[in-house]
Amino acid sequence: MRALLAAALVLGVGSALTLAAWTDRENAAGRFGAGTFGIVGSTDGSTFAEHPSDAAAATLAFTPGGAAASALTPGRTVYAAFSVRTTADSVAGTILLSAAPGNGAGLGAWLRYGVKTVPTPACDAASYSASTAVQIAAGSPLTAGGTATSVLPAGGTGSVNYCFEFTLPSTAPNEAQGSNLGGRWSVDATSS
Repeated sequence: MRALLAAALVLGVGSALTLAAWTDRENAAGRFGAGTFGIVGSTDGSTFAEHPSDAAAATLAFTPGGAAASALTPGRTVYAAFSVRTTADSVAGTILLSAAPGNGAGLGAWLRYGVKTVPTPACDAASYSASTAVQIAAGSPLTAGGTATSVLPAGGTGSVNYCFEFTLPSTAPNEAQGSNLGGRWSVDATSS
């Protein structure tokens, strides 16, 4: 019996050593990189640049021009445009207009405003009145921010054009005379 078991063991080891196995392998490699998201703004709808801080904020151009916005009288209204788009290499995203809390100081205590989006960068009484896309209701205090987001397509292929309407109400009191305000707004963006 022992002899048979020993022979079977030798035969089993011998046959295991004579079996051949073939192998093969496939490999894959990938390079990864993160996309970018960025926005730029413009006060004329054609020259876009980054304005990343209050110190580097774009200066709004008012319609009617000249000293209209710096010498407001009761009942006077001025308009200003601000356009936003993504950068050339950016993914798409959404934006929301915000107002600084300090906008209620000085002349800001009496000024009222509204913001709509318009199809082109032109912003005046006619384009403001024609739009139904309200971002901030007319007659709001300058500290009110937007509540509706807007979509920005990727790669700077389209812009959102904000049209601001600023009014010094006809009820502005005497203490409004000679006051001023350096108002601030920001557009907060989130990638899609």
